[in-house]
Amino acid sequence: MAKPLTDDMKRLIDAATFAHLATLQADGSPKVEPVWLGREGDRLLVATDRKSLKSINLERDPRVAISLVARDNPYEQLLIRGRVVEARDDNALVGLDALSEAYLGKPFPRRKWSSRVLYVIEATVARHYVSPLRDPRT
Repeated sequence: MAKPLTDDMKRLIDAATFAHLATLQADGSPKVEPVWLGREGDRLLVATDRKSLKSINLERDPRVAISLVARDNPYEQLLIRGRVVEARDDNALVGLDALSEAYLGKPFPRRKWSSRVLYVIEATVARHYVSPLRDPRT
């Protein structure tokens, strides 16, 4: 069952915060990598090349985990578990360009790809937490 995102969760995602996406490899071991994360309502968006290991993993097993921390406070975190519910062809780079606009302020500079895909993820568990800890160096 899909978990709705709170306003704080949406704020972190919409702030173009770098996320870490965990997928499952064929042997069941996790693979984690940084990604740009977008949002449509309560659904999350991740763009990639269809030939990437991330895409291969998601096509085989749609379960994911995502973590991110606020840029201005690494003790504010969002933790999500969920699953891919849709894979959209993105060969026109519409999804990637939207993410690039959020993160870079312009369309994605690399235009030649073999095959692009935009994965739509629904959260089944979503937790936002702000720790009272603070970085003494800031």
